[in-house]
Amino acid sequence: MDTTARLLAAAERLFDRHGYTATGMDRLTEAAGMSSRTLYKHAGGKAQLMARVLGERDRRFLARLEVRRVDALFAALGDWLRVEGSRGCLFLRARAETGGDAPEIAEAVAAHKEAFRRRVAEVVAADLGREDPELAEQILILFEGAAHAAVYRGPEAAEAARAAAATLLQGARR
Repeated sequence: MDTTARLLAAAERLFDRHGYTATGMDRLTEAAGMSSRTLYKHAGGKAQLMARVLGERDRRFLARLEVRRVDALFAALGDWLRVEGSRGCLFLRARAETGGDAPEIAEAVAAHKEAFRRRVAEVVAADLGREDPELAEQILILFEGAAHAAVYRGPEAAEAARAAAATLLQGARR
């Protein structure tokens, strides 16, 4: 694993587990096994590093959502929660911790949430056979809610949301 990949992997683990604010640069250098000089050379500052972590997470997350059915969208969420953990959305947690005051992070969050919104709308349209912006918004809210409910309910929260999405989709087909 190259230096940048090692740094991003270590940073994502720490940011996801402890949050942006509680993860100091000393902790990052130790976890990545590099000097602070090397860390700054490869990542810039902490906000830049978090933005890069979010960019990598965005890529991995959206790749899992390359599906054509709403049911598969929630199956992918359940898989994500089992593999990645049930700590809530790292994007929203980073945005909440920084209050939008770190432009790099705010931009990464906004870009991810817009790409995610578009992806959900595409899946709903593919499954339903037509665009339905209202249903897409409802599915998005169910998905986001399940990701957060999984913090205290576990990955099973995705199954409850999956059942609710099936009911919504059935209603839209009538």
